[in-house]
Amino acid sequence: MNLPEIKQLLDEKYLEYCKSDFFIETDPIQIPKMFEEKEDIEIAGFLAASLAWGQRPTIIKKCKELMQLMDYAPADFIRHAGESDLERFCHFKHRTFNAYDCRYFIRSLSNIYRYHGGLESVFTAGWKETHDMFAVLRHWHAVFTELPAENRVLRHIADTGKGSAAKRVNMYLRWMVRSDQSGIDFGLWKEIPASALLIPLDLHTGNVSRQLGLLTRNQNDSRAVQELTERLREFDPADPIRYDFALFGLGAFKEKA
Repeated sequence: MNLPEIKQLLDEKYLEYCKSDFFIETDPIQIPKMFEEKEDIEIAGFLAASLAWGQRPTIIKKCKELMQLMDYAPADFIRHAGESDLERFCHFKHRTFNAYDCRYFIRSLSNIYRYHGGLESVFTAGWKETHDMFAVLRHWHAVFTELPAENRVLRHIADTGKGSAAKRVNMYLRWMVRSDQSGIDFGLWKEIPASALLIPLDLHTGNVSRQLGLLTRNQNDSRAVQELTERLREFDPADPIRYDFALFGLGAFKEKA
């Protein structure tokens, strides 16, 4: 397939898969969709994205369990919970993400909302300073890991400075920044442009992109993210990451590219 044919295919699949009922019912984005207030959406979305690996039904089940442990009021919990409140997470576990990791994430979010103005402020500050999304991700990582941590929790915190594709963080940024007529992504954050976003690169997206000749790098790392994002910007400079729906869908829903 030549590039115009690939673009046509991806445009068609974007329209097919970017439908709210079809997409949301099987996607972790349904977790922040439970809420209406901005900070609840931000925090629920961040935690849901952070747990988004493995089987999707299990991811959604564990995310709902986490929201229940936070009394279905994530922003209030993050702002006001003390150490004694964190004991309720002592049995929480999702794959290798255990109770210690969960409590660290909650403490870090609390630190961000108490002392850094919230998640939007952290990401937006990085963007305003550099206009470079990889630098934004490094800034976020530095802030999120300010608190002392055991080494084990750091493997759950994507570090693009060490080559990570940061799939879950980039997916979260897509949720917060993008908006379109489908109503899937929230578009809450206005100061980072959709044109700057990076592709959330996972196994499905990477495999389909290589099949289509859009990605030459074999590893799903930060260099592959940069290569694929630049190619997608050739198709749509203003909103390149809308093709995440098409690439992921072609892989996840077992269609042939």
